[in-house]
Amino acid sequence: MATKGKSARTPSKSVFRTLREFSAGGLIWRRRTPGAKAEVVLVKPAGKETWVLPKGGLEPEETVEQAAMRECEEETGLRVSIDRPLGQVSYFYARRESPNGPLYRIFKRVSFFLMRHQGGDPSRHDDEIAEVKWFGIDDAVRKASHRNERDLIIKAATLLDQPGGGAAR
Repeated sequence: MATKGKSARTPSKSVFRTLREFSAGGLIWRRRTPGAKAEVVLVKPAGKETWVLPKGGLEPEETVEQAAMRECEEETGLRVSIDRPLGQVSYFYARRESPNGPLYRIFKRVSFFLMRHQGGDPSRHDDEIAEVKWFGIDDAVRKASHRNERDLIIKAATLLDQPGGGAAR
């Protein structure tokens, strides 16, 4: 005879603990000559086959703008200045802190800025990056590995085509 009451099955809990991360980065641009089409930088992280915008985590006591400039300079070897905020992207990914440790689900939000190239040497990028490369806007849209970053490149192209070419704040 069946008994009334609670089911022997209990609702399953998520096997993931969700953490939040905040990062900052930039879309670095230049024009080789006045009036020329803009070019933008993508980086290829070491050990990966992806092309992305430079970005990274905030240090203690650092503003989002300071983190974006530092990360862009470290990952590309280039000196930059911020023209204006470009937008935010958010996504989830999973990671383990150790090989046998628990799996964490990470919700990451990245604030991106439109950044003007001021000089520097792309061969001076840090060890996290395998390659730094300039692309024309159309090529960068095709090469960028993540849809949300492709959308930011398209947005930047529109801003850079306006009078003042990205200088507006």
